[in-house]
Amino acid sequence: MDHPWFGAYPDGVAHSVNPEQFVSVAQLLEASFKKHAASRFSVCMDRWMTYAELDEASAAVGAWLQSRGLSPGARVAIMLPNIPQFAVVMAAVLRAGYVCVNVNPLYTARELAHQLKDSGATTIVILENFAHTLEEVIDDTPIETVVVATMGDMLGFWFGRWITFAVRHLARMVPAFKLPRTTRAGHLRLIVSFKQALQEGGQRTLKASGRSLTSTAFLQYTGGTTGLSKGAVLTDGNIVSAILQADAWFSPAVARVGDVRRINCIAALPLYHIFALTLSLLAMRWGAQITLIPNPRDIGKFVEVLKKRPFHLLPAVNTLFNALLQHPHFKSIDFSSLCVTQAGGMAASEGTATRWQEVTGCAMVEGWGMSETCAIGTNNPVTTQHFSGSIGLPLPGIEIAIKDDAGVSLTTGATGEICIKGPNVMSGYYLQEDETAKAFTQDGFMRTGDIGVMDAQGYTRIVDRKKDMILVSGFNVFPNELENVISMCPGVVECAAVGVPDEKQGEAIKVFAVRSDVTLTEEDVVRFCRDNLTGYKMPKHIEFRDELPKSNVGKVLRRELRTSHD
Repeated sequence: MDHPWFGAYPDGVAHSVNPEQFVSVAQLLEASFKKHAASRFSVCMDRWMTYAELDEASAAVGAWLQSRGLSPGARVAIMLPNIPQFAVVMAAVLRAGYVCVNVNPLYTARELAHQLKDSGATTIVILENFAHTLEEVIDDTPIETVVVATMGDMLGFWFGRWITFAVRHLARMVPAFKLPRTTRAGHLRLIVSFKQALQEGGQRTLKASGRSLTSTAFLQYTGGTTGLSKGAVLTDGNIVSAILQADAWFSPAVARVGDVRRINCIAALPLYHIFALTLSLLAMRWGAQITLIPNPRDIGKFVEVLKKRPFHLLPAVNTLFNALLQHPHFKSIDFSSLCVTQAGGMAASEGTATRWQEVTGCAMVEGWGMSETCAIGTNNPVTTQHFSGSIGLPLPGIEIAIKDDAGVSLTTGATGEICIKGPNVMSGYYLQEDETAKAFTQDGFMRTGDIGVMDAQGYTRIVDRKKDMILVSGFNVFPNELENVISMCPGVVECAAVGVPDEKQGEAIKVFAVRSDVTLTEEDVVRFCRDNLTGYKMPKHIEFRDELPKSNVGKVLRRELRTSHD
């Protein structure tokens, strides 16, 4: 296959990567922890953690998990926001030989139950703020062990106690919960605090994990065409490849900084999301610093954090860039150290990119990837001086092909489905052979569902989506799931969900519903959705109709509904 994009690569960027230099992702992390032991790793609420402390804490939690007698490859759910415990638990699970199952902390009980049951997770580490959701469904899941964390666990003794008290009693952010200590079958369920697991594990020795590049490292859940999310199986080899691919691509920016230990990466996007997750692993590879932002919606506090110390890498979605630009104090930040503004997760708008460069002096670099590809796919060169409007070039070791419905590669300039092949691409969907088979072409490319066109230099532009997926602020929302849920709302006969243009979110969700009860209101539907759907899946527009447009075989014509939106 021709690789026209190599000619557009910045000087010094490798054309391929070699994941085989590592035995596993755990080995890559452990090597970095030892090499950068004395360096600072993360800061949260002005409390620092070093790489040595990350090494020690993750080894302790990993040893504690092993003491529970979990089988090799057991799934461990992680339901944590951007707090120090996330990196500790993630590294612990990988070092102990288990599989990370990242869970959105804001999931509703229904969403959480599906993911825990589908993944088969028997252990979960959860922040106490969200334990009430787990309480609702735990008896319907395989969960046997619960580790409950608090906001202050790793913020120092006195400050940590104060933060935990403030969260519980002043902010009232911890709803009451009581997790049952026995399963429905009558077996004991272990419920311990994060501090207890950390302390008990510290008295044990972490055993070798036995991982290899073919081991499963993550089950990263993404939207499902059947209405239920699917677990993308990401192996150690996929993760190591993605880290090395990102390392190679960002090397020109790193060279400008010099000592990689000085690099400060801003972690405002949720770490359970593949975009932020991969960049955090890249920071660990570098021995760089990560500034954790537990609540990026509080733009005022976010801006204050950005003022405190130089920062070099700021990844975000278009909506977050917009929110920052609109804050009155944003312009007072010192941007002299910022060398990469990484946009992803959703389409970046030219207007936002232009304003960003005017204010910060740093061009916005847009990229594209998926959960199924460890967030790695294409990216514009980090040396770019202007926003391009394209999703950029394939990263090292990746092939991008534009194909027709039959899987035949099209010529340069032709429009077709963007397909991807590379060492970072998932091995398949967990326990879903049919879905996995549908996802790949005969020559091994994964179908992305995005329609695009590639130019002679290898730059690709997305022009449409083949699937009906809705992209809300960088999060995938599949209409089938929304329709399955809303159809259970009393008074709704049938419904259809589509994405419509939205200036802030990229796309917003609009639901068209046929009702049997004329007294049913939009507010009634919204209340039902709020009880069953996490925030980014909430419809912004609801329109009642007497009937929905359908094909001759009775299929709802979502495209017709999209075009009918005012």
